[in-house]
Amino acid sequence: MSLIVILVLPLLAVLVSWTRTTSRAGPVFTLLTSIATLAVTLHVWARLLAGGRVVAISGWIEADGLSVLILLMVSVVGLTASIFSLGYVQAVAHSRWKLRVYYANYNLFLFSMLAVPVLIQPNLVWTAVELTTLFSVLLVSFENTHEALEAAWKYVVLTLMGAAIALFGFLILSWAYRSIGGRTYTWAGLAAAATTMNPLLLKVAFLMILVGFGVKAGLVPLHTWLPDAHSQAPSPVCALLSGVETTVVIYSILRLVPIMKAAPVLDAANGALALGLLSTGVASFLLLQVHDYKRLFAFSTVEHMGIVLTAVGLNSQDAYYGAMYQVLSHALTKSFCFYAAGAALLVTGTRKISSVRGLIRRSPVAGTALLAAALAIAGAPPFAVFLSELFIFKAGLDARRYIVTGMLALFVAIAFCGILLHINRMVFGRPIEEAHLEGALKDNEELKTGCLPASCIVALALGGALILFLGMYLPAPVHTLLRMAALGQ
Repeated sequence: MSLIVILVLPLLAVLVSWTRTTSRAGPVFTLLTSIATLAVTLHVWARLLAGGRVVAISGWIEADGLSVLILLMVSVVGLTASIFSLGYVQAVAHSRWKLRVYYANYNLFLFSMLAVPVLIQPNLVWTAVELTTLFSVLLVSFENTHEALEAAWKYVVLTLMGAAIALFGFLILSWAYRSIGGRTYTWAGLAAAATTMNPLLLKVAFLMILVGFGVKAGLVPLHTWLPDAHSQAPSPVCALLSGVETTVVIYSILRLVPIMKAAPVLDAANGALALGLLSTGVASFLLLQVHDYKRLFAFSTVEHMGIVLTAVGLNSQDAYYGAMYQVLSHALTKSFCFYAAGAALLVTGTRKISSVRGLIRRSPVAGTALLAAALAIAGAPPFAVFLSELFIFKAGLDARRYIVTGMLALFVAIAFCGILLHINRMVFGRPIEEAHLEGALKDNEELKTGCLPASCIVALALGGALILFLGMYLPAPVHTLLRMAALGQ
């Protein structure tokens, strides 16, 4: 029943957000249900470690190691984002109606992301993935600016086109499975029957799903919508979009890996490797020329999704473990990055990199957070991304994939330089004269508060402490969960 409770909690928060007229009901109840969701997820995690697969409704709602890993990320980021939202949304929403819309859609978005890992029938997973788009598009356009509306339209049009392609892939997968008399159409059932299924149908289905979901995951060359949408949404929503939603989509692709491995006629590993390196390489060079610091972190998401796919393409057990660790570290780190970006936006009122200089002097909290976020997501020690990328590099060298590992290391180094080049100027650069700054703030004056709400500082502290802790120490239960996820247990 724990898995069902996880799905019900955000729906209760939606109901309260819509029906209660007080402006504090939605924020407070969202925070309470987020805490409860994390608590129940930790209970599911304990059950998994104690007795293996957790079953709520057999054949419909179940959770293994990979499912619990995704649930944990959604729950943790959902909690920190709800804390950050308390002060941030109050600063940018000037009506009770906008608050109700925000929290209703926020909780629907959480519900859809929580549903993806616990549903074990591929067609239902596709439905849940597409619900993440429908429930998040109004959050992307929340600020109601021309740029936000344009980003929302691009987001929904391109990702729904990808959804149609992925749907055909799932229908072909179902056809291949039913043609051999398969009855239990689940991820496990597909993996067990993969050796007897038509390899041509499997290949077509895999390619269509990879392309269709690749659009939503922001893989190059299907990434054009992502920097716009992930930079225009409110910062706590950006944390969910970049930190969790893209990971949820990658999860759906990872579920196909055992199926493709069981059908050796398919060369899925090299395809994933090529697409992963392409995404990492293109994103690393794009990071050098961005002009918006929220877009900077959005392009970093494209890079990290490419790193995960490259690790999967290395096709070794150590590489799978590194991929799982990268998925976890990216989700937690990227959410912290957008909290730091949101703090900088509240202080300065502008997203332009060139308009922000000497941030650490104007706001030591925002400046320190932004610098820590840049170091963390770029892969500097002692943060979590450093360890996860180190695992992937080691797996590549152990597998004697020297050229691939060298290319990946080069792209990561370029991305590191690109991120730190921009953030260093923002944090430590010579402060801009107030007269010049005023012109940069005209379009976003409603965002400029000059100080940070307490809830934003709490979210920054929690997020920063978590990625720093996981960068210095990996607890045994986390290691076991990552290993189970890598093994598909």
